[in-house]
Amino acid sequence: MKLKYKHQRFQADAAKSVTDIFTGQQYCDSADFLIDQGKNKGVFDLTGFGNQKLMLDRESITENLRQIQMNWGLKPVEYLQGDISNPMFTIEMETGTGKTYTYIKTMYELNKLYGWNKFIIVVPSTAIREGVQKSFQTMQDHFMELYGKKARFFVYNSKNLTDIDTFSSNADLSVMIINVQAFNA
Repeated sequence: MKLKYKHQRFQADAAKSVTDIFTGQQYCDSADFLIDQGKNKGVFDLTGFGNQKLMLDRESITENLRQIQMNWGLKPVEYLQGDISNPMFTIEMETGTGKTYTYIKTMYELNKLYGWNKFIIVVPSTAIREGVQKSFQTMQDHFMELYGKKARFFVYNSKNLTDIDTFSSNADLSVMIINVQAFNA
Protein backbone atom coordinates (compact mmCIF):
# COMPACT_ATOMS: atom_id res chain seq x y z
CA MET A 1 0.00 0.00 0.00
CA LYS A 2 1.41 3.38 -1.04
CA LEU A 3 0.41 6.49 0.90
CA LYS A 4 -0.74 9.51 -1.09
CA TYR A 5 -0.05 12.96 0.27
CA LYS A 6 -2.50 15.76 -0.33
CA HIS A 7 -1.03 19.17 -1.06
CA GLN A 8 -2.16 21.47 1.71
CA ARG A 9 -1.93 25.19 0.97
CA PHE A 10 -1.13 26.09 4.59
CA GLN A 11 1.85 23.71 4.57
CA ALA A 12 3.20 25.26 1.37
CA ASP A 13 2.62 28.73 2.87
CA ALA A 14 4.52 27.74 6.01
CA ALA A 15 7.48 26.44 4.00
CA LYS A 16 7.48 29.62 1.89
CA SER A 17 7.43 31.77 5.01
CA VAL A 18 10.60 30.06 6.19
CA THR A 19 12.40 30.31 2.85
CA ASP A 20 11.38 33.96 2.50
CA ILE A 21 13.37 34.77 5.64
CA PHE A 22 16.44 34.31 3.45
CA THR A 23 15.27 36.37 0.46
CA GLY A 24 18.39 37.92 -1.07
CA GLN A 25 20.63 34.95 -0.26
CA GLN A 26 22.34 33.78 -3.44
CA TYR A 27 22.04 30.17 -4.57
CA CYS A 28 25.35 28.39 -3.95
CA ASP A 29 26.28 24.78 -4.36
CA SER A 30 27.60 23.17 -1.22
CA ALA A 31 30.82 24.48 0.24
CA ASP A 32 33.64 21.96 0.42
CA PHE A 33 36.09 21.53 3.29
CA LEU A 34 38.65 19.01 4.49
CA ILE A 35 37.36 16.51 7.03
CA ASP A 36 39.43 16.17 10.20
CA GLN A 37 40.44 12.52 10.27
CA GLY A 38 41.83 12.44 13.78
CA LYS A 39 44.47 9.72 14.13
CA ASN A 40 44.44 9.00 10.37
CA LYS A 41 45.44 12.56 9.57
CA GLY A 42 47.87 12.79 6.71
CA VAL A 43 47.10 9.33 5.34
CA PHE A 44 44.63 10.73 2.76
CA ASP A 45 42.46 13.80 2.35
CA LEU A 46 38.70 13.53 2.65
CA THR A 47 36.57 16.30 1.26
CA GLY A 48 33.37 17.17 3.04
CA PHE A 49 30.43 19.23 1.84
CA GLY A 50 28.38 21.65 3.88
CA ASN A 51 26.00 24.54 3.45
CA GLN A 52 27.30 27.79 2.06
CA LYS A 53 27.58 30.49 4.70
CA LEU A 54 24.72 32.89 5.17
CA MET A 55 25.59 36.06 3.25
CA LEU A 56 22.73 38.21 4.50
CA ASP A 57 23.26 40.73 7.25
CA ARG A 58 21.16 41.08 10.40
CA GLU A 59 19.16 43.99 8.99
CA SER A 60 18.16 42.12 5.82
CA ILE A 61 17.04 39.03 7.71
CA THR A 62 15.17 41.14 10.27
CA GLU A 63 13.39 43.08 7.51
CA ASN A 64 12.49 39.83 5.70
CA LEU A 65 11.12 38.37 8.94
CA ARG A 66 9.16 41.55 9.74
CA GLN A 67 7.59 41.51 6.26
CA ILE A 68 6.54 37.87 6.65
CA GLN A 69 5.04 38.56 10.06
CA MET A 70 3.10 41.59 8.79
CA ASN A 71 1.83 39.57 5.81
CA TRP A 72 0.36 37.08 8.29
CA GLY A 73 -1.08 39.78 10.57
CA LEU A 74 1.45 39.09 13.31
CA LYS A 75 3.20 41.69 15.42
CA PRO A 76 6.63 42.15 13.80
CA VAL A 77 9.78 41.64 15.84
CA GLU A 78 11.72 44.72 16.84
CA TYR A 79 15.09 43.03 16.44
CA LEU A 80 16.56 39.65 15.56
CA GLN A 81 17.61 37.59 18.55
CA GLY A 82 20.76 35.49 18.65
CA ASP A 83 23.95 35.42 16.67
CA ILE A 84 23.63 36.30 12.97
CA SER A 85 26.03 33.48 12.06
CA ASN A 86 23.60 31.01 13.65
CA PRO A 87 20.10 32.52 13.51
CA MET A 88 17.27 30.70 15.23
CA PHE A 89 13.59 31.07 14.50
CA THR A 90 10.51 29.57 16.12
CA ILE A 91 7.98 28.12 13.75
CA GLU A 92 4.70 27.10 15.32
CA MET A 93 1.91 24.94 13.93
CA GLU A 94 -1.07 23.32 15.60
CA THR A 95 -1.08 19.64 16.52
CA GLY A 96 -2.12 17.46 13.59
CA THR A 97 -1.33 20.00 10.87
CA GLY A 98 1.58 18.09 9.38
CA LYS A 99 4.62 19.71 10.98
CA THR A 100 6.91 16.86 9.95
CA TYR A 101 5.73 17.03 6.34
CA THR A 102 6.12 20.81 6.39
CA TYR A 103 9.68 20.88 7.69
CA ILE A 104 10.73 18.16 5.26
CA LYS A 105 9.19 20.20 2.44
CA THR A 106 11.00 23.27 3.79
CA MET A 107 14.35 21.44 3.57
CA TYR A 108 13.69 20.60 -0.07
CA GLU A 109 12.73 24.22 -0.76
CA LEU A 110 15.85 25.58 0.99
CA ASN A 111 17.89 23.18 -1.13
CA LYS A 112 16.14 24.26 -4.34
CA LEU A 113 16.32 28.01 -3.65
CA TYR A 114 19.67 28.39 -1.89
CA GLY A 115 21.57 25.14 -2.47
CA TRP A 116 21.60 24.22 1.22
CA ASN A 117 21.98 20.49 1.56
CA LYS A 118 22.78 19.61 5.18
CA PHE A 119 20.09 19.50 7.82
CA ILE A 120 19.99 18.18 11.38
CA ILE A 121 16.65 17.42 13.01
CA VAL A 122 16.88 17.39 16.81
CA VAL A 123 13.86 15.75 18.46
CA PRO A 124 12.94 15.48 22.15
CA SER A 125 12.56 11.71 22.43
CA THR A 126 13.42 8.35 20.92
CA ALA A 127 9.76 7.77 20.03
CA ILE A 128 9.55 11.00 18.03
CA ARG A 129 12.92 10.24 16.42
CA GLU A 130 11.53 6.91 15.20
CA GLY A 131 8.40 8.64 13.93
CA VAL A 132 10.46 11.18 11.98
CA GLN A 133 12.53 8.39 10.44
CA LYS A 134 9.33 6.59 9.41
CA SER A 135 8.02 9.81 7.88
CA PHE A 136 11.15 10.17 5.77
CA GLN A 137 10.75 6.58 4.59
CA THR A 138 7.09 6.93 3.66
CA MET A 139 7.42 10.40 2.06
CA GLN A 140 10.53 9.69 0.01
CA ASP A 141 8.73 8.85 -3.25
CA HIS A 142 6.34 11.79 -2.80
CA PHE A 143 9.19 14.30 -2.52
CA MET A 144 11.05 12.58 -5.36
CA GLU A 145 8.06 13.32 -7.59
CA LEU A 146 7.99 16.96 -6.47
CA TYR A 147 11.72 17.75 -6.47
CA GLY A 148 13.40 15.06 -8.56
CA LYS A 149 15.66 13.92 -5.72
CA LYS A 150 15.61 11.90 -2.55
CA ALA A 151 17.11 13.09 0.69
CA ARG A 152 19.69 10.84 2.28
CA PHE A 153 18.70 10.47 5.91
CA PHE A 154 19.90 8.53 8.90
CA VAL A 155 19.36 8.28 12.63
CA TYR A 156 22.46 9.21 14.59
CA ASN A 157 23.97 6.30 16.51
CA SER A 158 27.20 6.81 18.44
CA LYS A 159 28.15 3.20 17.65
CA ASN A 160 28.04 3.87 13.89
CA LEU A 161 30.11 6.99 13.31
CA THR A 162 30.71 6.11 9.64
CA ASP A 163 27.22 7.56 9.05
CA ILE A 164 28.63 10.95 10.12
CA ASP A 165 31.49 10.56 7.63
CA THR A 166 28.99 9.74 4.88
CA PHE A 167 26.81 12.70 5.91
CA SER A 168 29.83 15.00 5.72
CA SER A 169 31.43 13.65 2.57
CA ASN A 170 28.54 13.64 0.12
CA ALA A 171 27.12 16.69 -1.62
CA ASP A 172 23.55 15.36 -1.73
CA LEU A 173 20.61 16.63 0.25
CA SER A 174 21.36 14.95 3.60
CA VAL A 175 19.54 14.79 6.91
CA MET A 176 20.70 13.56 10.30
CA ILE A 177 17.95 12.76 12.81
CA ILE A 178 19.08 12.87 16.42
CA ASN A 179 17.36 13.03 19.78
CA VAL A 180 18.28 15.67 22.38
CA GLN A 181 19.99 13.20 24.74
CA ALA A 182 22.39 12.01 22.04
CA PHE A 183 22.96 15.59 20.85
CA ASN A 184 23.87 16.75 24.38
CA ALA A 185 26.21 13.77 24.90
